[in-house]
Order: sequence, then structure tokens, then C-alpha cells
Amino acid sequence: MRRREALAKLTGRERYVDDLPLDDFLWGMTVRSPAPRGRVTAIRFGTDIAWPEFVVVDHRDIPGPNVVALIEQDQPVLAAGYVRHVHEPVLLLAHPSREALRRAARSIEVVVAPEPPALDFRAPPGPAEIQYGTDNVLKRLQIVKGDVERALARAAVVVSGTYETGAQEHVYLEPQGMIASFEGAVLVVKGSMQCPYYVLKALQHALAREEALVRVIQTPTGGGFGGKEEFPSHIALHAALLALKSGRPVKLIYDRGEDMAATTKRHPALVRHRTGLGRDGRLLAQDIEVVIDGGAYVTLSPVVLSRAIIHAAGPYACDHVRISGRAMFTNAVPFGAFRGFGAPQSQFAGERHMDVIARTLGMDAVELRRINLLADGQSTATGQVIQDGTDRLAVMERALELSRYREKQRGHAAFNATHATLRRGSGLATFYHGAGFTGGGEVALQSRVRVAGRPDGRIEVLSANIEMGQGTLTVFTELAAARLGVAPEDVTVAEADTARVPNSGPTVASRTTMIVGGLLERAADDLRRRVGLDDTARGAAVQQAIRRWHREHPGEPLVGEAAYERPPGIAWDDTTYRGDAYGAFAWAAYVAEVEVDLRTCATRVIDFVAVQEVGKVLNPTLAKGQVQGGVVQGIGWALMEECKWREGAMANNQLTNYLIPTSDDVPSVRVAFLENPYPHGAGGAKGLGELPIDGPAPAIANAVARATGADPRAIPLTPEKLMELLEIADFGLRIADSAP
Repeated sequence: MRRREALAKLTGRERYVDDLPLDDFLWGMTVRSPAPRGRVTAIRFGTDIAWPEFVVVDHRDIPGPNVVALIEQDQPVLAAGYVRHVHEPVLLLAHPSREALRRAARSIEVVVAPEPPALDFRAPPGPAEIQYGTDNVLKRLQIVKGDVERALARAAVVVSGTYETGAQEHVYLEPQGMIASFEGAVLVVKGSMQCPYYVLKALQHALAREEALVRVIQTPTGGGFGGKEEFPSHIALHAALLALKSGRPVKLIYDRGEDMAATTKRHPALVRHRTGLGRDGRLLAQDIEVVIDGGAYVTLSPVVLSRAIIHAAGPYACDHVRISGRAMFTNAVPFGAFRGFGAPQSQFAGERHMDVIARTLGMDAVELRRINLLADGQSTATGQVIQDGTDRLAVMERALELSRYREKQRGHAAFNATHATLRRGSGLATFYHGAGFTGGGEVALQSRVRVAGRPDGRIEVLSANIEMGQGTLTVFTELAAARLGVAPEDVTVAEADTARVPNSGPTVASRTTMIVGGLLERAADDLRRRVGLDDTARGAAVQQAIRRWHREHPGEPLVGEAAYERPPGIAWDDTTYRGDAYGAFAWAAYVAEVEVDLRTCATRVIDFVAVQEVGKVLNPTLAKGQVQGGVVQGIGWALMEECKWREGAMANNQLTNYLIPTSDDVPSVRVAFLENPYPHGAGGAKGLGELPIDGPAPAIANAVARATGADPRAIPLTPEKLMELLEIADFGLRIADSAP
């Protein structure tokens, strides 16, 4: 099936939030803090602006609590006398002219009496930096399995390593934006978002409005990657406050510079490994510390840390594991959701460390993984027994075969011996990703989906899950059509409008197809039963029964519904962090081939193979596109996407000097799937969206190490950083050559 929205996007007919027509509206804009930490002592308005023409909003105009409702209620809608990061919102302005608005915003000076900021999440706090408690820790988590210290003491070999990953900007195609207006007494907010019910909750809370007086509608969304999970609540509140005060519709759209400067990014991370092994390479003990930078407010850092530590031990069997995690407060712009949600950071460290171990032991990196990959009946770090029937060795072998890994190793040796300035190498990463919310998260959400039968016999899917480029509209159409045996043309997917659709949970965490799609199938079954048919009825019989039901019940809605139910045999203890972290894991092995130019220290990925087991592949084209997109994003994070910081804020917040991959930087990305249908996922599917971002960076770093002899342990591995590593490696070789 072709993408439902493809032609609208390709021809430019799709209307994003900034394309929507508005009459008699105002443009909105945010005035922000210039300092990372301190007390706001004054706000000075320039004398060259006719201020009576402008709508001005500050924290005193907020009808309810001055807080953005999320995990913790710690982040203000607008700063009330104190700021904790550069770009923190202080004032809101609105005016009919966008240019006049920009001039006015530039003429306002927010005066801050500065206090010493905490800007390095890796450093212990000094006396002046302790602002949130004794140690600036916003969240601690730990996983313990077995007796790590005893196992390390008995291990034949102990290998230690420290690894770092940088922040990453989402660079979604469409910047953040919202429109707020009133339909009678009802506040209507439309915009680019991933989670309409998150925005609804935030609006209800801060504006002190009943749910019936707030309506949130997702407009066609040009990419999200997590960046439109929690952050749109801020823009929605800002636009709504301006609309409340002015009584007119307000459009608040970020330009690219503001979007990159003020919104959340991937959490920077520091990961330390201490690993005990037998002489044969078998893992005996893993002692891992994961530290992430949360920035100035909590946002989603606790759940990012949670997924980071759960994935930190990798897809390997080990009886003794201790993983300690900390999320740190700093005075940086807050970090938030980004595709992978902590797992890319910890699995980069783990997979790079596996190659460091192999080199230390003088072992082949493939053989090390072969010995340790989880087999059915063995358990993860949380004690979750894996028994899904997936052949993880076959996944790895398929990647090695498609990439001609062993053959190319011999070819690289010959190439490197004959080229004065170029070096080639291949690197492997084996990894996994849990689909859906961690532990009891899905139970807490209690997601619901409805499937409606219309009077003409057509089917409508009602859910709050959204299309942001990943293919939700197409997959939901396919699932409903297949379940009821109708043509895809007879299925529509309702606009994500909180006044019409139930809360099926957020479009995050690789849950949309597997979990929400499964609810869709059950809701379709419920619809069929409501019209008196059994589960075998399909096609014309279903549509005839729907039309007959409407003739007998004129004016009544016909809706089938399903609510989330925990799969059998799943148990999780949130206190001890033990048990079944996810209903299902997806498994993968990626191989990257790189070429390094020793003159410029630039790294080019020249071939890439991605093999994964994600249950049943429902739409091969969309699935392949998800993998290829994740690989491209991973190449950028690994090699070029470097955030430069000034006072805790992004200094290179423009696409002229924050580099992302272009078509010239991307090799052929060959994708293959091994299928093992998951019985509790829609059509047998597992989650796919996040898995592909976990593997590219370690595979690339391992390839660079093999090609050059350098030992990269931090990304992005820019040419400047690689040059330093090559100088260190060369110095080490010269010392070794001169030794007696």
C-alpha cells in the first residue's frame, strides 16, 4: 500500500500549522533570559517602540499554577523573577506585524543579577553550584543482579573504559509552531506535536480550565523524533496566554535559529564500564555507571535515564551486573526526548567497549559477541528471561554475510598497505531495543482506541496517535482493512483532535504499531461483534451489517473500543528495577564500512548493512525507510553533529555550522529483516522506530578504530577529534618501536 499522505506532501498540498489560513490574527513571540542563572532584577522596554500596540504577557497573567505539567511540576510557563538557563521564557509579545514584533522583542532588555552556573554535568558541584540540593542529582536509578564485586575479584581479566556521547539536535523539517484561538468559550490549540493529550493536560493545568473548555488538534507534522513530545506544551501555553489576553487568534512559529537554541536535545552522557571476563571471553561481571545531563529542569530525564540503564548491559548474558544511573541538573537548556530515549547513549558505550575488550584479549570482536549473545532461557540485567524464539546469532551472521565482513577484512589489509593517505575498516554492533513504555508504563497509560462504523459502511479509526512522517496513517489503514477484510479506500483515520478521539497514549517509545495497532485490531473485532457478527465475518458482510445497524439505529454512533491489557506473564517491580522491562525486544546487528583520509582526518561511511528482527514486517517500504532514516541520523550523531556550547546554550544554532548528513555523506544503506512474529503485537509486529538509531554510532566508531588504530571513545568523532586520537596512537606506536 502506498503512503496515505504521500502525494499531498510531495506536491506541496499538505497544510502545516504555518500554512493554515487565519483572519485578524496576531503573531506571537517569546522574550528570553540572556543569562544561565540568576535573579531577574528588571525588564526594560525600549523607548522607540509604541508599546500600547502590543499585547504583553508575563507570569502574572497565568490563570492557574505557573508550571508546565509533566513528570515533575518544576518548570515554569514563564520565569517569575528567577531564571535557570539561557533562553528561559520571561515575556510573551503579540502584534499583527511579525517584523514589528521582532523589532520590539529586540528592544526589550531582561536584566539578570547573575549567579554562578553549573554547566558541566560530569564535574562535582562546587559550593556556589549547589542549587537544587547537595549534589545536583535529579534522579538516581540502579539495577543489581548477582554479586558484582565478588565476580570481578574472581575474573581472570578486568577491562575498564569511559565513553562519552554528545547532544544532538532533532532538525525536524518543520520547526515548532502553534495556533491558539477561541470557538465560543472553548480554547482551541492547533499545532505540530506528537502527543495531543500531553498538551491538553498542560493547558488544563496552567490555565485552570476544564477539559470541556480546551481542545487540542494535531496539524500535519513535519517530523518529530521526540522533539515534539513534551516541548509543544510550552508553545501551546504561550500562544494560549496571548490569545486569552488579546481575545484574538495567535500564531506562534519558531524560526530555525530559535528552534535550535531554545528547544530540547538528546541528553549528553558519560558511561563508565568495568567488565570482568574469563580467558575465553565470557562475560562474568559488568559494573556500569551512566550519567546524563538533564539541564535546568526535569522534563523527561527520569525516563531517559531509565531506558539508558536498562539497555546499558547490551544484548548479552551475564550473571553479575550492576548498573548505576544519575541524571544531573545543570544550567543548560533542558534536554528531553529524542529517538532512542537514552538507549543510543548507553549502547554506544557498551558496543564500543566490546571491541575494546576484544582488542585487550586479542580476540576477534565477532567471536566475543558470539560467545555472549543472549540465548533463549537466559536473562537480561533486570532478570527478564528471554524466550521469544529469535535466533540472535542468525541476525548477526546475516549482517556479516550481507556486508562481506570477513572478505572485506582481508581486502582492507591490502588496501591500507598500498595507500599512503587512506585507511579502510569495518565495524560491527549488536544491540536491542525494548518496545513500548518501560515496566508498568503501559498499564498506567490505559490507552484506548475506537473503530467506528459509518452509515455508508466505511470504517473510521479514532486514536490520538499521530502521523509525523513515520507512516502511522498508512499502517493504521492497513491494519483496519486487513482485520475487517475491507478495501483500504474504505478506511479513514480521524484527525487527532482531543474533542473526538480517545487517549491512546503518546506517539513515542516504538509503541504506535505494536501496542496501539494491537488495540486497533481488538477495537475492530469489537465493532464486528456489536453488529452481530462473529470474528470470521469479513468484507462485504461487515459493511452490509454496519449499514443495516445504522438503518435500525438512526442517529446513534456505532463504535467498537479496546483498552490496553498487559500481556500474560509480564511482571515488573518499579522499586527494585527487576523483572520484565518490556513486552518485547527487537534485535539487530549493523556493519559499517568507513574510509578515513589521513590528510584531513575526515571519515566517510562507504557502505552500511542493517539487519534486524522486529517481529512481522507489516509494510516493507515503510519499515526499510525507518531503518535507513535512523542510520542517516546515526551517521550524523557519530561523525558531524556537534553542539557547541556557550553559557549552557547552543552557540552554533544554525544549519551553516551545525552539520547534518547530506545525500553526499550517505552510502547505500542495505536493509534486511528476519521475521519472528510477536503474538501480542499488531499483525505480529514489534516496535521499530527507535531501534535503528542505537547501532550506527558504535559500528562506525569500531570501524574507525579498525581502520586507523585509533581508540575513539567519544562522539561526534569530528576530524579535529580524530586528528588528536591519531597523534596519540602514532605517539604510542613510536614509543613501542623505541622500547628495548
